[in-house]
Amino acid sequence: QVQLVESGGGSVQAGGSLRLSCAASRYTYRSRCKGWFRQAPGREREGVAAIDPDGSTIYTDSVKGRSTISTDNAKSTLYLQIDSLKPEDAAMYYCATGPLYGSACLAAPYLYNVWGQGTQVTVSS
Repeated sequence: QVQLVESGGGSVQAGGSLRLSCAASRYTYRSRCKGWFRQAPGREREGVAAIDPDGSTIYTDSVKGRSTISTDNAKSTLYLQIDSLKPEDAAMYYCATGPLYGSACLAAPYLYNVWGQGTQVTVSS
């Protein structure tokens, strides 16, 4: 049973940066897909970024070029760095893991089966 705990959310001014962390409870996390997702009130949950076991990454168009997903396998921790924050980035952010079905991971919610509790990100303008 992998458990995920997010941290690092908070209130940031537009144009600022934020780094979110997701700590996993055990080593089996290393061989799974890892992703970040977000959900704002009244909107569906959307994928932000995903990373596969060999480090290949994918980002949604809205954060491409200003976001970085990474892992620290020694610490079993997943990170999401977002730069140049925009008001539309405000949401509850969730990390998740899921099985690797192929050679790469996608940031599609239905592919993930273990989720963290979420961390709130607020962006002020």
